[in-house]
Amino acid sequence: MTEKTEGAAGWLRLSYFAIPQALSWVASFAIVFIMLMICADIVMRAAFSRPIDGVTEIVSMLIVACVFLQLGSSIGEGRLVKADFLHGLWTQDRPLFAAVIDVVGYLIGAIILTKGLFWLWHDFSKSYVSDEFAGAVGAYTIPVWPFSLGVVIGCAVALAETIRILFGKAAPIFGAFRGQGKRSLVKDGLPTLALAAAILLFLYVNFETGLSPLGVGFLSLAGLLACVALGVPIAFTLLGLSYIGIWLARDNSIVADNTVGITFAGAIKSYEFGVVPLFVMMGLILDKADVGRDAFYVAVTLLRKVKGGLGIATVGANAIFASITGSSIASAAVFSRIAVPPMIENGYTKRFAVGVVAGSSVLGMLIPPSLLLIIYGLIAEVSIGKLFIAAVVPGLILAAAFAVLNYALAHFWPAFVGKVNDDVDTRLSVAEMVRRLSPVVAIVALVMGGIYAGFFTPTEAGAVGTFCAFIVGFLRRKLSWPVLRSVVLETGYVSTTILFLIIAANVYARMLTLSTLPMEMTSLLSGSDLGMFGFLAIYFVIVLILGMLLDSTSIMLIMLPIAIPIVSVLGGDLVWFGIVSVVAIEIGLITPPFGISVFVVKGSFPPNFVTLGEIFSGAVPFVFVMIAVTILLMAVPWLSLMFV
Repeated sequence: MTEKTEGAAGWLRLSYFAIPQALSWVASFAIVFIMLMICADIVMRAAFSRPIDGVTEIVSMLIVACVFLQLGSSIGEGRLVKADFLHGLWTQDRPLFAAVIDVVGYLIGAIILTKGLFWLWHDFSKSYVSDEFAGAVGAYTIPVWPFSLGVVIGCAVALAETIRILFGKAAPIFGAFRGQGKRSLVKDGLPTLALAAAILLFLYVNFETGLSPLGVGFLSLAGLLACVALGVPIAFTLLGLSYIGIWLARDNSIVADNTVGITFAGAIKSYEFGVVPLFVMMGLILDKADVGRDAFYVAVTLLRKVKGGLGIATVGANAIFASITGSSIASAAVFSRIAVPPMIENGYTKRFAVGVVAGSSVLGMLIPPSLLLIIYGLIAEVSIGKLFIAAVVPGLILAAAFAVLNYALAHFWPAFVGKVNDDVDTRLSVAEMVRRLSPVVAIVALVMGGIYAGFFTPTEAGAVGTFCAFIVGFLRRKLSWPVLRSVVLETGYVSTTILFLIIAANVYARMLTLSTLPMEMTSLLSGSDLGMFGFLAIYFVIVLILGMLLDSTSIMLIMLPIAIPIVSVLGGDLVWFGIVSVVAIEIGLITPPFGISVFVVKGSFPPNFVTLGEIFSGAVPFVFVMIAVTILLMAVPWLSLMFV
């Protein structure tokens, strides 16, 4: 190849990789635009009784476009959620087998994205030719086709990135067959053949045996659990198996094509879904503004005379930080850096110090505003505002239980906690404590008070909270241009990952409905003597097992389409069930082998600072406390519903 040809090829590669990145920037800053537009609408409505026309329609259409515009970059950077426990081991020990699994996963993704792209292109063409609009004639109209075009472009780039990764994952396989890595071929041959046989058997049983819709549902559910455990990206797994299930349940592939296309275009086409990126951005900004550090120092000052005070301070600071971020992962990362060093310096064992951080990080997903509660509300079609209000008391109960646990361990199990000295030098004045906590108190009061008073919807509260977070960050001089860019871009990545999972779960829920599986399960349980508490016991055990392998969002998306109809028939309150589900699911954050909060804590320190085993063992007492609190919330629904 000549130098000129190499230069042209390099330029083409650079141009190609610039496309997904450019679309990511467009999508991420569109979220900032959404925040500003909603805030302007609130001001115009409150001050002049003149709301801005079309805000709801623009947000609902723009959210879909943002997800697909950033989807290609998310896929290209490996942001899709998957269970890495087994797959990570195979990547080291059986790389060829891991490559085969990756090829299967991305092949599924490529096929489904192709199906969706054809449908989306047809939808765009129709909206462009017919001048389709949203809004009201005579008041305001908004053309639909620009937003549809953004979805088409994003889906096309996502497909191209999926195919690019597919060929990259397939390269080791082709190399092995060409004689490069014969040892790996022999070593991984048997599991690869077993996987191929399982896939062929699954397809044969599905397509050749004339299964009833119910049988299709059960087999698809089994295939889903198997693929997720193997490490196939969860969104692609949900989409692929749902597509096959719908095809078989209706004996018509066109129905499956239309279901995928309609879900791509409409599953999250709602103003309410704007709440996800807004609360994500608010949490990321306040993290950069060192709000977590301030909360920790205030708690340390207040508890410096209490034995085990630094551990309790970590719990208290986590609770405060949770009230503005809604993310357990963010809490684990922040307090690993802030709380662990002073705890070790003051005599705490390393095991206990990291265990406290990992254990108390779960408060981030319960104390409102909680990202997991938002996802539950969107899936279960339950008021997010009611969920936030319902979570306050259970969140405080869990935080108090963690604090009591720290105090008891420090007094009765000093070998586990260490010979502690909590009379540390950090002593803030009352004025300084007020100054450091005032941004948190103000934002929480504005967000939760606005929702509780009915002045804000949750989406509007997210926009206002994010705008206030920007003000706090700028006043503290923490938001330089590079930091701002990284926060905005990370918001897009996190939001896209969550919302694309919700799209995939929506297809999965439609497949389950067609298979009649939820209805049959509901009839079976309602006709038995199991009752609500018997169902909850089974549900709790299943969630605990899944929590050892999957992340919280994935568990919720897999379990809720089956569990919610059963709870409704058994007479359970869906707001209460949401709180119970979140606490139960969050236990998985600190249980082996997946324990994502544990891995976040581990990744926050140098390689040899602490082992995963030490973090898991340090978090064990918190697991038992969470189980006890979950059982309490199941037995006493009033604790969740007293203010709803």
